[in-house]
Amino acid sequence: MFKAFSQRLYLRIWLAVVGGVAVLTLLVGWAWQMAAEQNAQNQTAPSQRELVMTDAQGNVIVQGRASRVYSPNDGLVFEIDTAKGESWQLSMGARTPHNNRPPPGGHAAFWLRPPFGFLWLLGMIGVVVIVGVFPIIRRLLKRLENLQRGVQRFGEGDLSVRVATEGQDEVADLARQFNAAASRVQELVQSHKALLANASHELRSPLARIRMGLELMGGDASVSAAKAEIQRNINELDQLVDEILLASRLDSPDVDIGSTESIDLIGLAAEECARVEAELVLQGVDALEVQAIAKLLRRAVRNLLENARRYSQGEVTLTLSQEGDTAVVRVEDHGPGVPAGQRERIFEKFYRLPGASERSGGVGLGLALVRSIALHHGGSVCCKDRSDGQQGACFELRLPQTMPASTQVFE
Repeated sequence: MFKAFSQRLYLRIWLAVVGGVAVLTLLVGWAWQMAAEQNAQNQTAPSQRELVMTDAQGNVIVQGRASRVYSPNDGLVFEIDTAKGESWQLSMGARTPHNNRPPPGGHAAFWLRPPFGFLWLLGMIGVVVIVGVFPIIRRLLKRLENLQRGVQRFGEGDLSVRVATEGQDEVADLARQFNAAASRVQELVQSHKALLANASHELRSPLARIRMGLELMGGDASVSAAKAEIQRNINELDQLVDEILLASRLDSPDVDIGSTESIDLIGLAAEECARVEAELVLQGVDALEVQAIAKLLRRAVRNLLENARRYSQGEVTLTLSQEGDTAVVRVEDHGPGVPAGQRERIFEKFYRLPGASERSGGVGLGLALVRSIALHHGGSVCCKDRSDGQQGACFELRLPQTMPASTQVFE
């Protein structure tokens, strides 16, 4: 937590200002201390000069080399050494302060005497600067944090997010550029979804005409094989249209795709297993209900089973279990399996494993729809190895038994 807190930009800038003020305070204090010590040395260092004292008649009383000695209490004191070896002392009394004020530093507290008084003042100024610059820096970089949160939400899929543009500096210009780019991306995505949905919808009309034409061809044995192949392609196109339409509706949060209800997951799984002749295994559960949209949940289970049946060389097993408040749907097959490096990509739209035959069926939307449905219900789906170590793939769909409020759909 401290590491994440210390990585905040405004804190790093503020700490840099604090460090600069601290270094400046130390340097100025050190320079002041050195100057004070040098001044004291200059005042106490003896300096010799020739001194002659005479009386009123001009007669020499004392003559010799005089050394000045500074004493804070006695004022100036001169020590005179004559040529005869005699030693004299000349004292000049301490000057009386003006207006009877005590001498500087005479009666002041220790920490207020020079140079300590200056150091205290310098420290107080530093504290004021440190405290004063924090709200300024925090306010300047608050907009960067808002921009960061906006970019994060945009990256998570909320294309409608925009950030405030305050001021005329670089941050405001960056916010304006982000808003312009986000608006453009949102328009492009919406246009793409609308085009895809409209094209998919319009495909239903020619498919219906082709299906009607097949019925009018009659039951002649010479064309039965061609009719079967055409019917297979029609069914594949029909499934593609359904999946494209459903995917576009799931990507549009403002589109109503149904209401949530309590669903008997065991009954639903049993029906879908019967369609593809899969085995249903109940693992520690006698009853299992989830709050979900019925048609979406049925489509997710059906896609997993059909995908397993398409590639499996043996039986397909659907296992239902419960972990806390989460229902777990596990579909296992005996197919070639999915390489570890492809287990995330197979959930991308229109992605198919390298080498997959077009005649094997599937257009690369089934597993992508399963993930979209799982996320829509607050769940998840993943691909992994079989639990028994045999060859094949295992798809695990996890659904909360209570649909999160943020993902519920109301009519």
